[in-house]
Amino acid sequence: MAEGMFKPLMWAFATAFVMAEAVRGQEVPCYFVFGDSVFDNGNNNDLNTLAKVNYLPYGIDFARGPTGRFSNGRNIPDFIAELVRFSYDIPPFTKASTEQAHTGINYASGGGGIREETSQHLGERISFEKQIANHQRMIVTANVPQEKLKKCLYTINIGSNDYLNNYFMPAPYTTNANFDFDQYADSLIQSYRSYLKSLYVLGARKVAVFGVSKLGCTPRMIASHGGGNGCAAEVNKAVEPFNEKLKALVYEFNRNFANAKFTFVDIFSGQNSIAYFVLGFTVTDKSCCTVELGQELCAANKPVCPSRERYVYWDNVHSTEAANKVVAQSAFSGLITSPYSIFLLTI
Repeated sequence: MAEGMFKPLMWAFATAFVMAEAVRGQEVPCYFVFGDSVFDNGNNNDLNTLAKVNYLPYGIDFARGPTGRFSNGRNIPDFIAELVRFSYDIPPFTKASTEQAHTGINYASGGGGIREETSQHLGERISFEKQIANHQRMIVTANVPQEKLKKCLYTINIGSNDYLNNYFMPAPYTTNANFDFDQYADSLIQSYRSYLKSLYVLGARKVAVFGVSKLGCTPRMIASHGGGNGCAAEVNKAVEPFNEKLKALVYEFNRNFANAKFTFVDIFSGQNSIAYFVLGFTVTDKSCCTVELGQELCAANKPVCPSRERYVYWDNVHSTEAANKVVAQSAFSGLITSPYSIFLLTI
């Protein structure tokens, strides 16, 4: 009980810390974003995919309306960019100019995974491996100096689709039959290690690696694997070894690679009912927008909840702007990171 009460107090401390540091400001020369729909800010708009959200009510609270962000407003990288004092949005790769490789690009793609086949039933998507290849092409073409790249901030959020749209999906996926939870996590981490090495070779030194959230507590998985009554324990149990091994991988890089300053962002542990209550989130298991039966994304131009700041989930998987802000501030302040806060990465 004491631990449960301590976390909300730390949330309040983190908010105060972020406000103070935001005034002070700690700039980095560029910011690169990799990941899936949680970080995507428009890369899927022109793809032939079902994972596309460039329509209302997505972006209903965003200044430019629907942009391809899987939320009602800003996403986590948007808030992080603000916290490190960027005065402009980091552009999506598909709309970025070569010169913007000097200041930052968002390569994230809805449906993207660590495994190449992940989310193939949804159509086109940009896997983690392809995102890194896109990054390499951009920085080489733009001739961005290695010394500059070493000072940039990198954030990565990948892995959720490898569970949602692979391991816990029926055919054509076979990973569930071929791997137990621990074996699957090992397989994913083996690939992740290779991709992180590639980024390191390309100059990444200040890297925040986001773990997978409590996927079993999303409205989608509550309905499909939780019997409609509470979090799907099996899904959350499957994710745990991946997060443990990913955190260990971060420490491995810090030990074994010169000047590496990697940190692990633990979203999973921060998701608890007491913290939600203290932060004002009163609806934690339902979508804010209208999601039609059997679907995951918001129905176009259908009603949405009026008190969006009280909802954790915007649709059946993705979080609201309010929840995104809490995660970004907590990662920036160090409340949910190890061994460094994102703030410390920027120094």
